[in-house]
Amino acid sequence: MTLLGVSAARCLLNPHLRCSTVQRLISSSSSAWSKSTHKRKNLAEPKDKWNYNASPFNGDVDNDLQVLRHVDANMLEKESTPPHGVRMLVRDFIEDSLYNPNYGYFPKQATIFNAQDTTFDFSRFRDSPEFQEEVAAKYAAYGTDKYDGPGRQLWHTPTELFKPWYGRAIGRCLVSEYLLKYFPYEDFVIYEIGAGNGTLAMDILNMLQEDYPSVYERTRYNIIEISESLVKLQKKKLQVAHPCVTVNHKSVFHWDVTEPSPCFFVAMEVVDNFAHDLVRYDMTTLKPYQGLVTISEQGDFDTVYTPVTDPLIASFLEVRRRLQHPPPINKLFLGSETLRKFYASMPFAPNLSPAEYVPTRLLSLLQTLRNYFPRHRLLLSDFSSLPDTIPGVNSPVVQTRFQNVTVPCTTLLVKQGYFDIFFPTNFERLRDMYEFTLIQPRKDLISGRITPMMSNASSFILGSQFFSSYQPSNRRSPVDGIASASGLPVGERKSSVFDHAHFLETYGELEKTRLRNGENPMLDFYKNVKFLF
Repeated sequence: MTLLGVSAARCLLNPHLRCSTVQRLISSSSSAWSKSTHKRKNLAEPKDKWNYNASPFNGDVDNDLQVLRHVDANMLEKESTPPHGVRMLVRDFIEDSLYNPNYGYFPKQATIFNAQDTTFDFSRFRDSPEFQEEVAAKYAAYGTDKYDGPGRQLWHTPTELFKPWYGRAIGRCLVSEYLLKYFPYEDFVIYEIGAGNGTLAMDILNMLQEDYPSVYERTRYNIIEISESLVKLQKKKLQVAHPCVTVNHKSVFHWDVTEPSPCFFVAMEVVDNFAHDLVRYDMTTLKPYQGLVTISEQGDFDTVYTPVTDPLIASFLEVRRRLQHPPPINKLFLGSETLRKFYASMPFAPNLSPAEYVPTRLLSLLQTLRNYFPRHRLLLSDFSSLPDTIPGVNSPVVQTRFQNVTVPCTTLLVKQGYFDIFFPTNFERLRDMYEFTLIQPRKDLISGRITPMMSNASSFILGSQFFSSYQPSNRRSPVDGIASASGLPVGERKSSVFDHAHFLETYGELEKTRLRNGENPMLDFYKNVKFLF
C-alpha cells in the first residue's frame, strides 16, 4: 500500500497573544516520523512536504507507519485519554476530537450560550451596536478564564440569541407544511438532532401549545442527542413541560429504527460539526487518495495519503461523479493528460492537488434519512461560508478560547478535545446530493402500518404516467402507496435552498425583533447561513 508523507503545518496564533499553553496543545510540524524519514533521504530533497513528495508512488512504506495501529472513532470511545501509536482516517480523528465521551470537545469543553432563560426586549435597543453590547454583557456573566489552559468554550446560536422568535419561525414553517399535507389524518412527528440546550424544542412546542392546540395534542417530538450531559439537560428542561418529548441518547449515525409515519427532520446548526474526510488527487493520473492522521508513540501528528479504500469516501466520490460535480482541479488539467504531465515535470510542482475536505458524514446522514425515515421532510440550516479557515478546499475553522480570546489555528492537527472544528456547507451541492440519495433503492420503505394517506391500489409510479409521461422537474418520483394531499400520484416537492433573511422573512414574526431605528438583527445577522427545505 502506497503511503505519502505530509508534515503537519504549525498553528499560527494571534501575535499579540503569548500563550505557551495553547501552543503546547498544537502539534509540532516536525513529527518524529518525519525526522526519522528525512535522515534516510537525500539532504537536497525539498523540505516542503505539504505540496511535494519525491517518488510518492514507489510503493515504499516506512516501517514506523506499518506498526501504527489502525483505529476509528468508535474504537476510541472507551479510551480515557487521547491515543498514541495509531493512525486513522481524518473523519475519525475529527469525530474523536469533537465527540469522544471521555475527552471530546462537546462532552467536556463546550458551553452553549444561554441568556439565563430570559429573552431580549428588542424594542428597547436603539441600534445593532447597543444590542451587541448587551450580548457581550451576557457573555461576561459567565466569568473570566483565570486558569492556565484553554478557557470556557462558549458559543451561541441564533436559536439562543433570538429566542423565542427564532424557534417560533422554525415551528411556523413546520406546522404550515403539516396542516397543508397531513392534518388531521396523521400525527405531527418531529425529529431533531443535536438539540443543544433544548431551546429550539421548547420554543416550537410552546408556540404549538399556544397557537395550535389541536396540533399540539397530536405532536410527538423526538430528540436524537449524542452528548450524555445534554441528554440530561434536555430531559430535565423539556419532559415536564411537554410530555410529548422523547430524548434518545444515541448518535444519528447509529440510528436503526424505521419511522413509518410522515415526519419532519430538523438539523439546526449541526452539520457544520460533522466530520469530513481529506482527499487529494494525483496530478498526473487524477487518482484519488484518502488522508489519514498518524499519531506517533511520542504524541506527534502527521498526515499521510493512501489510495482510496474506505467505502464511504468511495461512495461520496461516486455520487459526486454521477452528479457531475468536478473535483477542485483546474478545468484545463482535468481535460488534458498531456498538460498534467507537463505540469508534473516542472521543478517543485506539487504532485498532489490541493487538500479537499469532503462531507462524508453528511452523506451518511442522508443515507440514514433515506433508509429509516422514508416519509420525512428535511429542514436543515447551517453556515454556507466561514472566515479564518485553515488551508484547503472546503476547509474548516479550527479554534479555541484562551483567557476570553478566540484563538484560530491554521492546522487540523491539534490536541483532541480542546478545539472546535467546524465546516462550511455548499448548500447547492448538498441539495443535489440529497435529492440523488433519496431516489436510490431504500430498505424497509413502507411498513405494514395502514393510514388514511395510504392506498392499496396498484403502483403509483405507474399511475403517474396514466395521463401524461411528463414528470415535473421540481417533484420527486412518487413513493409507492403514498398519496399526495390531493390523492393524486404526484411526488413530493424537491428541496430548495434559501438564504437566512429570505427564510425568516417568510416565517418570522419580524416585528418582535425589530430595533428602534428599524434594524432587525434576526435578519441582518448570520448572512453566511442558509436553509435547505
